[in-house]
Amino acid sequence: MGRVTVRRGVAPLLVLLTLTGCTSDEPATVQLAEVRRAPVTEVVEAPATIGARASATLRSPAQGTIAKLYVREGDQVRKGELLVKIRSPQAQDQLRQARQASKMTTPAVSSPNVRLPALDTSGFDRRVAAHFAKARREARKVDDRKVQKQLLNAIDLAQTQHRAQTRALASITAQLNRSISGVLSGVTSGLSASMASLQAASKSQARAAVKAAESTVRSLTIKAPFSGVVTLGRVSGGGASGGVEGLLGRLPGGAGAQLPSMPSGGSSSGAPVATGVPVSAGDSIVTVTDVSKLTLDADVDETDVLLVRKGVKAAVELDAVPGATYTAAVTGIGVTPMEGTTGGVSYPVRLTLGPGTFDDGSKAPTPKPGMSAVTRLTVRESPSAVSTPASAIVSSGRESVVWAIRNGVAERRVVKLGAQGDAVVEVLSGLSVGDRIVVKGADSVREGQRLP
Repeated sequence: MGRVTVRRGVAPLLVLLTLTGCTSDEPATVQLAEVRRAPVTEVVEAPATIGARASATLRSPAQGTIAKLYVREGDQVRKGELLVKIRSPQAQDQLRQARQASKMTTPAVSSPNVRLPALDTSGFDRRVAAHFAKARREARKVDDRKVQKQLLNAIDLAQTQHRAQTRALASITAQLNRSISGVLSGVTSGLSASMASLQAASKSQARAAVKAAESTVRSLTIKAPFSGVVTLGRVSGGGASGGVEGLLGRLPGGAGAQLPSMPSGGSSSGAPVATGVPVSAGDSIVTVTDVSKLTLDADVDETDVLLVRKGVKAAVELDAVPGATYTAAVTGIGVTPMEGTTGGVSYPVRLTLGPGTFDDGSKAPTPKPGMSAVTRLTVRESPSAVSTPASAIVSSGRESVVWAIRNGVAERRVVKLGAQGDAVVEVLSGLSVGDRIVVKGADSVREGQRLP
């Protein structure tokens, strides 16, 4: 539906003076009037749609069968009331799998034991000591005391060097064992930390899978999220993938599989919801709509939306209820633009819908969500405005001009406008009550033209 802006007002209390007996150079269609005070109302018209206070579509959390249906189409239900029970062996099996998986534990990492054995040189040392003793005995057989002494000193030095080498070898072996132990300790420590992190992640996943499975099983019992009217859905009856892995894929942050959402309009295909009918995960089972308070969603053109404020009153007409007018009030103005069918831009405006009456004063019926309407928003009102007919205003670029008559001569006046109705507009500056102005044929008047 296109956007239409309608300006409406109340005709001012003007005394119209039709010019008669004009000279030959005066347009015969020019009319004059005297500026008076009068009420002026500016109205913006916009297409709108009736909406509900709230609406939620409840879907099947898993593949299964409708075990029992507790409501019928159009039933009024209360918050928390039982609506449907779904039987799902698949969901129960997923819960068992998830619980079993959560009980499984990963064995701890054992630290490897690598150690070099200490060298046993006792036998070798005894043989070497025997050789040194034999060498000493032979040295003592030398008659030359000086040579004997040199030989014994050499043997003692050699034995001392042997003992030092033995101790050094033992020290090297001990140091190598310490190095090996340090390396293995670092490796196993890092490995143990990594395994601990993996175990923690695995346990967290297992707990999440259990929560998801438990939520799915709980959601097999569908209850009304709030009071409202029931609309039954249609189901596909197809299959759905299962397994513990599928549970984790349905976790947007620990939430269950059943989430209320705005209805998508339903599907014309599929089987109607009834006891014994198979369902798939995600099938729309029932929609609950709260009609305790109706709203209006209007599309206001960008040229008018800045005039709309919260609390602005409106009159509403419905195609479905000819001759009736409903009351409404603005509760919110959106900031996200929407492109209209005609290429223009509009903005969403939310209103609360009040009661309606027919022209004879009788009560109008309560509308239903989705009905189309026309909303007329009273954006500006001036109960006692300095006013002039809209026909007196001449646009000149960005200026609004009125021809005033002063001493019988036409005088160009730039005026500032306020509320603008379709027949009469408010003049904020440029004119005063009692001024005589041209109200017809203003586009043909020239500066200095004589008009009585």
